[in-house]
Amino acid sequence: MSHTYEYPRPAVTVDCVVFGLDEEDLKVLLIQRGVEPYQGRWALPGGFVRMDESLEDAARRELEEEAGLRTSHLEQLYTFGSPDRDPRGRVITVAYFALVKLSQHHLQASTDAREAAWFSVWDTPKLAFDHADVLATALQRLKGKVRYQPIGFELLPPKFTLSQLQRLYETVLERELDKRNFRKKILAMDLLEELDEVEQDVSHRAARLYRFDHKKYKQLEKAGFNFEL
Repeated sequence: MSHTYEYPRPAVTVDCVVFGLDEEDLKVLLIQRGVEPYQGRWALPGGFVRMDESLEDAARRELEEEAGLRTSHLEQLYTFGSPDRDPRGRVITVAYFALVKLSQHHLQASTDAREAAWFSVWDTPKLAFDHADVLATALQRLKGKVRYQPIGFELLPPKFTLSQLQRLYETVLERELDKRNFRKKILAMDLLEELDEVEQDVSHRAARLYRFDHKKYKQLEKAGFNFEL
């Protein structure tokens, strides 16, 4: 007996909020649309989910196709389904957010993207669709999660100073942190490996470099360790 589908089928897309950190600010990756609707407008990278791929596979494919970017940290954020969010028809999008080390990624726009570029999260152009809402939701998630999971290290280079680490938290949380208390708390967690290296080519006194010990964190996490800043 054959089965028929009695209901309309909405299209499904994925949209990706990719955060990066440089010396100046917290950045978000945007692409300039090369096709209608919103041709020429900046938007989050994303696109339609194919029938033979998972949502995460679709998100990773779109990031690579539209910006030439791959990331190890990608997680589902939220589903946006307002009936009028896309002028092409009924389109539901599943949003993801990702964290990348800016120094390790060279953007290259392709497929239906004219250009790919990094913008300050606090100063983006007017975005297509409901992507301003998607970005705001992702930023709220990042601000909350960075305090109870060590995901912030995904934004730093593999080797970093304690000043760089503190600046990361101050930038994301949008507030100053007491230097002494911050360092005391982060070092007491015993999750940083102090390296026998210092900064190179700096005009000020070279600071000690550290590395986050992912293996040790996983072991402590299994034992019930609570990361909180």
